[in-house]
Amino acid sequence: MENETTIFGIRAVIEAIKSGENIDKIFLQKGLRGELFTELEQLLHKERLNSSYVPVEKLNRLTTKNHQGVVAQIAPISFYPLEELVTNAIESGKTPLFLLLDQLSDVRNFGAIIRTAECTGVSGIIIQKKGGAPVNGDTIKTSAGAIFKIPICKVDHIKDAVFYMQASGIKVIAATEKTDQNLYDVSFTEPCAIIMGSEGKGINPSILKVVDDKAKLPILGEIESLNVSVACGAFLYEAVRQRMSV
Repeated sequence: MENETTIFGIRAVIEAIKSGENIDKIFLQKGLRGELFTELEQLLHKERLNSSYVPVEKLNRLTTKNHQGVVAQIAPISFYPLEELVTNAIESGKTPLFLLLDQLSDVRNFGAIIRTAECTGVSGIIIQKKGGAPVNGDTIKTSAGAIFKIPICKVDHIKDAVFYMQASGIKVIAATEKTDQNLYDVSFTEPCAIIMGSEGKGINPSILKVVDDKAKLPILGEIESLNVSVACGAFLYEAVRQRMSV
């Protein structure tokens, strides 16, 4: 749906990027060609912006204006640098608890997770610049406004954030079924970061290789896994339970 966070037109989007607008995602028409469009594509690659190629019908749903094959969505929030996010959490006097989302793609899951994270005192959420759900009106609605109350950071690669957390004395725990260790046997009382994977693929195998710990939820029924936002809530509230009992 078109709103004040939507801009359109090739030149307008190029200038928005160059002026430092906080662009969350860019939609490009499949098969579009031209010198100006090529300039935009090169700029997207240089700035590592989140973009996707879509049919013109998708663009027509995003705006009724002459979009020239390009529509960009400006994020309604400002993103924190990773270093600032971690430093603020460490200096706050509270035990840091971070949430890393590895290319979560569903906006409603993203919004629900933000809401739960705010309710459980999460210090900040780290997402990847490319491949994840956009921060848009649907995210705001599903989060019940919590998105304005919790700091969010975008990084080029989640693995970089993992390494930075570890270097800062923060234990990184992966929520994955690829382990024999139960959630309730892992300690969340020290400074830690929980990684949740995407809806379809879970956590990237290369990231699983470098985490400090892994944990899974016990599944007693026949369905093999929970919705990611529900699983995330279970992990976060286990962290809350442990910290309240210390």
